[in-house]
Amino acid sequence: MPLRLEDMARGIAAAISPETLWGRISAIDSGGIRISGVEGLARIGDQVEIDGQLAGEVIAIDGRSAVAMQCGSTAGVTIGARAAIHKDHGVRPSNAWLGRVINAFGESFDGTPTRKGDAVMSLTPPPLPVSARRGLGARVNTGLAVFDTFLPLCRGQRIGLFAGSGVGKSSLLAQLAKGVDADVVVLALIGERSREVRDFVEETLGEDGRKRSVVIVSTCDEPAPLKRRAAQLALTTAEYFRDQGKHVLLLFDSVTRFADAYREIGLTAGETPSLRAYPPSTFRTVASLAERAGPGAGRAGDITAVFTVLVAGSDMDEPIADMMRSILDGHVVLERSIAERGRFPAIDVRRSVSRSLPRAASDEENALLGNGRATIAAYEEAATMIQTGLYTRGSDAAIDRAVALWPALDRFVGEKSEDCAHAFAALKSILQSA
Repeated sequence: MPLRLEDMARGIAAAISPETLWGRISAIDSGGIRISGVEGLARIGDQVEIDGQLAGEVIAIDGRSAVAMQCGSTAGVTIGARAAIHKDHGVRPSNAWLGRVINAFGESFDGTPTRKGDAVMSLTPPPLPVSARRGLGARVNTGLAVFDTFLPLCRGQRIGLFAGSGVGKSSLLAQLAKGVDADVVVLALIGERSREVRDFVEETLGEDGRKRSVVIVSTCDEPAPLKRRAAQLALTTAEYFRDQGKHVLLLFDSVTRFADAYREIGLTAGETPSLRAYPPSTFRTVASLAERAGPGAGRAGDITAVFTVLVAGSDMDEPIADMMRSILDGHVVLERSIAERGRFPAIDVRRSVSRSLPRAASDEENALLGNGRATIAAYEEAATMIQTGLYTRGSDAAIDRAVALWPALDRFVGEKSEDCAHAFAALKSILQSA
C-alpha cells in the first residue's frame, strides 16, 4: 500500500522533533478543532499551536484525527492550515510564587517574570495511597468564633462552603485566608470576573493576606480548558508546599464553575449528557480533584481545603451541591436571609455540619455545642410565633431560654476569635447566662 503524504509528514516530524507533531486542520466548529495526520501520536492534554499562538488543548482522539478544544482565537484560521502539537511537560511551582497572582500556566498576571522551581510536577498526579495517608490532625484556630466552636476545622479536613451570590462568600474566604493557622495559602479563583479578582486580591485579601498566599486565577471569559488547568495547577501548587512538610490552606472558588468547565469539555469531546447535561464522568473528575487535598503521608504536611459551591436559589439538592456533600468532610451553608439582616458570616449553624466532630472536641466542649445547637433550634423553630406575637412567655421553658439567649448567640456566630479555647469560654459564658 502506498504511503500517504500525511503519514510521511507525520513520520518525518516525529523523527526530527519527538516533542512536536505537525498536522493539518480538517474541521473547525464553535467548540473544537479537528486535526488530521497526528493519529497514533497525539496525546490527551497536548497543547495545540497555530501560527505560533496557543489555539487549543487535545481532549479527544479517534482513529482518524485529534480533537482540540479552543483555548485561543481561531479567527482567520482555514481548513488545511498547519497545526503544531506539543507535549505538556507539567509545571514547576516555586516558593517565589508566594505573594503572586498567576494564571493557568504559572505566569504572572502583571507581566513580570515568574521564577519557576527546579522540579517538574504533573497536573494530574496519581492519588496518595489510602494506606499511607494520615487521619485528620489537630483542630486549627481560624480567627472566627463559629469555626472555632460549632464547625471546627482540623488539619487535612476538606469542607464545602455552600452559598448563593451576594451573601458574603468572598469576604469569608478572605477572613479564612488571613485567620487560619497555616503556613501557606493557595487560593484558586476559577471563573471569576476580572474586576472582582482585582478587588478581592487588593482590597478584601489585603497585603497581609497576600504575603503567604499564591493566587491562581482563570477569569470567566477564559475557555474551559484554561479553567480546568488553573484548577489542577492550584492542587499541584498545594501539593508542592505540602511535600515540603508545610500545612497548606487551599481555598477553591468555585467547584461549580470547575464542573461547568468540565461539562463543556466533556460534551465537546463527545460524552453523553446526563443530569443537567453533566457528563457521567463529572462525579469522578470532581471527586478526584477533591481527593488530592487532605492529610499527607510520611513527612509531608497536610492540605486543609475549603471548596465553595454555588447554589442557585439555595437549592442544596442540585447535582454539584449534592455531589460535594457526599465527598467532603463537612458543609457550611451561607443563608441569604441571614445576610440580609446584616449578620456576617451569614452561616446557618443548624444546616451546617463539621464531620470532625465529636472527635475534634472534648466531652465538655461537645456538651456545650449540643446545648448551643439545641438553643438555636428551639428559637428558630418558634421564630414565626415569636415574631408575630403568637407565643406567650412561660408556655415553654426551652423557648423562653432560647429567646433570652438568642441575641448573644447570634452575635457570637458573627464574632472573631482569638483561638479555640477563648471561643469555647465565650460560648460557655453565654449559655450559662440564662
